[in-house]
Amino acid sequence: MKDYQAYMIDLDGTVYAGTQRYPAAKRFVERLQAARIPFKFVTNNTTKLPVDVVRNLADNHDIHVTVDNVYTAGLATADYLDGLAGETGERTVYVVGEIGLRQALAAKGFTVDEERPQYVVVGLDSDVTYEKFAKAILAIKRGSTFIGTNSDSNIPKARGLMPGAGALVDLVRYATQTDPIFVGKPEPIILRNSLAQLGVSAEQALMVGDNYQTDILAGIHAGTDTLLVYTGVSTPEQVAQQAIQPTYTVASLDDWDLTRGPRA
Repeated sequence: MKDYQAYMIDLDGTVYAGTQRYPAAKRFVERLQAARIPFKFVTNNTTKLPVDVVRNLADNHDIHVTVDNVYTAGLATADYLDGLAGETGERTVYVVGEIGLRQALAAKGFTVDEERPQYVVVGLDSDVTYEKFAKAILAIKRGSTFIGTNSDSNIPKARGLMPGAGALVDLVRYATQTDPIFVGKPEPIILRNSLAQLGVSAEQALMVGDNYQTDILAGIHAGTDTLLVYTGVSTPEQVAQQAIQPTYTVASLDDWDLTRGPRA
C-alpha cells in the first residue's frame, strides 16, 4: 500500500449519519491526528459555514478539528470563481443559495448583481422562491455564466430524501437550456482545490467516502486512490456493477490501517 501523505474525507454517511455517531470514524480521525497526517473533510454542503461544520462535529459527534480541516462546495465554488475572475475580472454574481455559499463568495470580493451578473451560482436553498429562479434564469439568458455548486439530486433528512442542490440546478438548466459548470463532487474541481490546500499531489492522497457516485467518482476524476466504506449510501452489490472499482473497500473505518491498508 502507498504511504498516503494526506486524506480527503466525506462527512454524511462516512463520519456520521445525521445525528447518529459513527465511533469508528471518530477513532479514524483521532488516528490521523496522532500520526500527524493532514486531512480535510470535503463536503458538498453549501448551506453551512466551516465554523458550523466544526461545531457540529464537536457538539454532536465528539470529533474535534479546526476550520482548516473543512472544505465545503461553497468554499470550492468561491475559489473556482476567484480563479476565473483573476485579478482584473468582473466580480458580480447572483446567488440562489444559503449563508455558507453567500459568505464564501463575499469573502472573495464578489458583489451581488440581480440584473446582469458575470456569474449565476445555484446551490441548495431551502427558502428558494419562483422570483429567485426567475432572476437566475433571466440573467443566464442575458449571458451570465451558469455555475452549479453540486449535482446531488437528494439530501437525507429526518423526513426522508429531500430535494438537493442538483434538483434546483436542473430546474434552471431546463428553463435556460444551458448546461452549468459543476464544482462539487463527483466533479474533480473540489478535490483539486483541496489537494492544493493540503500541499500534496493526487498520487499522494486518498479520497474516503460512502457514496460511489459522488465521493469515489470524484476521486477517480481527480486521479486519487479511493477508499469506499460501506456505512452509508453504496452497497457491495451496487459497487460490483461499476466498471471502475474503488482502490479499496472496507466495512468500517476501524478496518483501515494507516500504514498497511485494509485489515484482513
